Amino acid sequence: MDFDHAGVATDDADGLAALYTDLLGCDRVHDERFDGMDVVFLDVGGGYLELLEPVEDGPIASYLADNGPGIHHVALATADIEGALDRARAHDVDRIDEEPRPGAWGHEVAFLHPGDTGGILVEFVQH
Repeated sequence: MDFDHAGVATDDADGLAALYTDLLGCDRVHDERFDGMDVVFLDVGGGYLELLEPVEDGPIASYLADNGPGIHHVALATADIEGALDRARAHDVDRIDEEPRPGAWGHEVAFLHPGDTGGILVEFVQH
């Protein structure tokens, strides 16, 4: 697996994208409204920052209310998301998603519960 992206919860994806493109010299490469969020991907070289701004109630809105802005999850790219989920099952890691589901940018995704992954919400993503 390879690092794919870090998901960042924010209440202002456009403002944070403008800051990061200026500060880090990175490119804004993808925008979409998906699953109750405005999603912005920034190419930071070797991976992306995925900025997540809620536009309706949902997991990111709840995360922001409870924790404030910041890193929400870490995503790892895999060529075999089913195999990655099978490995998680074999290691008794609790899965938020038992099966892959559609994610941003048209990718298949599945999340692992942070209680079993050192407090980190881990996302598997298959392009």
